[in-house]
Parts: sequence; C-alpha cells; structure tokens
Amino acid sequence: MGEARADYPLARYGGSSPPRSPWLESALANVPERGSFDCVGAGIELLTWGKRGLPGLLFLHGNGGHADWWSFIVPHFARDRRCAAISWSGMGRSGWREAYSVERYADELLGAIAAAGLAEAGAPLVIAHSFGGIPLIHAAAHHADRIGGGVLVDSFVPPPERKTPGWVVSGRPPPRYASEAEIVMRYRFAPPQDSDHPDIVDFLARRSVRQDPASGEWAWCFDPRMWATVDRSAADRFVEQARVPLGLIRGEDSALVSRDHLAAMATRLPDCRFVTEVAGARHHVMVDQPQALVTALAAGIAELEKH
Repeated sequence: MGEARADYPLARYGGSSPPRSPWLESALANVPERGSFDCVGAGIELLTWGKRGLPGLLFLHGNGGHADWWSFIVPHFARDRRCAAISWSGMGRSGWREAYSVERYADELLGAIAAAGLAEAGAPLVIAHSFGGIPLIHAAAHHADRIGGGVLVDSFVPPPERKTPGWVVSGRPPPRYASEAEIVMRYRFAPPQDSDHPDIVDFLARRSVRQDPASGEWAWCFDPRMWATVDRSAADRFVEQARVPLGLIRGEDSALVSRDHLAAMATRLPDCRFVTEVAGARHHVMVDQPQALVTALAAGIAELEKH
C-alpha cells in the first residue's frame, strides 16, 4: 500500500483498485451507449441512457472532468427519461481546440441536446456541476427556447476579476507516467480533498487518463492550454438574463461555493425555484454523497417541472 494523503486519495492503494460497493456496481451496470458528435471541428464525447421520446436530461461535468462523472448518477433517472452526458472539448475523450470559450462550450451543450435526441418530448432540463454551470447560464440567456430549465450543482459564475483561476495551468506539456498504476496514484481533486468513497474516485481516475499508443506512456485527458484562452467570467453579465427556471444545489462543506455565493446567485437569477444544501458533501457532491445528490436532484427536477 502507498502513502495515505488527502490530496492524493488513491495513493494508499498502490495502483490497485479498491473494492466497489454494491450501490456503485448496481449503478454502473446500466451501461451507457458511447458515441460522439462534431461541434465546430471538435469531436465531443457523448454518453446516452434511456429511450428516445422520453423527457430529456443533459448532465454537464466540471473543469478537468469528463462525462463519466455522471455515470453512477444518471442511471437513477434513465428509466423514465432520455439522458445524456458529454465531455467538454479539451477534456475526457473529446477533441482539443486551438482556443476555448464559454460561447463555444454553450454550442457543445446545444449540440448534445440535438445529437442525443433530448428534445423530442420538449425542451430538456440541464444538470450542471461546477464549471458546467457557466455554459448553462450562457445558454439560458441566449437559447432559452431550447432549454426547459436547469440545476447548478455547487456552481457559481465568477466575476470578471476572477476570470482565470489561481491554479491556472501554464500550458507546458503535461507530465507522463510509465504505467496506469503510477498515474492513478497521482489523481487528485481541485479543491484538494480525500473521499469516503475510494471506489468512486478510482472509477473517475481511470477514465481521466489515456495511454499513448506510440510510447506506451500515460497522460491526463485534459488540454493544459485550455485556461490560456477561456474566460470563465464571460457569463457573469448574463446571470440576470437567464430566461429559464433554475435551481441551486450546494455541498454543505464546499470549499469553493459558499452560502454567500449561493445567496447572491439566487438573488440575481430571474427565476430561482429552489436552493438546497447536501449535508456532508464538499464541492464534488456526487463523490461525497452520491445517493443524497440523486434525492436532491429528483426533488429539484420536480420543482422545475411545476407550472
């Protein structure tokens, strides 16, 4: 076993996978259909569950993540809904771009709705974690006719003075590792945290890496140049223009989204339907309290669909 460190939650397992809980095994048994669609020259990874023609749900991950961050949450909704999750360009198994922008990410959101057939029963709802809430706000202001509403999960839109995160990657070539075990042991969250669900962390980590077929080395599935071009504050001026009903969910112990952030966002939104905290959860709510998040999302969706 390796060293136990909160900032490297898998180090203690020495590259091996911890045992999976029955809950996670059951959720992951509902395997998505995997595909992709083109959005302005980049292939966007697309995961889908459920039958076409049912009410649509689109799930958006946070910065540095990928579509599979939702793979153990979405199955709880897929029996009665057509569901999809994407990996943003520059992340997961999606293509990389020369330049990134909130506007282009909003295009990817809308492209996913079309590619997955989420609007066949009416405009779908969008569930967005962390960074994913920023393109959602942009789309809610500019394309309200194509979105029925949304939920921001531990997400807020930074003001212009915080357009670039303090930990911005320099753009230099990312490190490479000799084996999958070595790179998985280096997996960590931002903000850093440990987890009581190492099986979930291991699942996410192994889908966050890829092997170079030429060299055999392993690297992260994330474009380090992304923050050199994207302005994450670009949607701040559109919060008051969001023309769809929205709800807010916060991890009770989040180090990123404070209660003040949540209150300010709720005040600014024209139609904020609910504000909910998930007890015992930090920023990565689906990792800390996955079952409680499912419950909170189900209640929030019901609120959004009230007339």
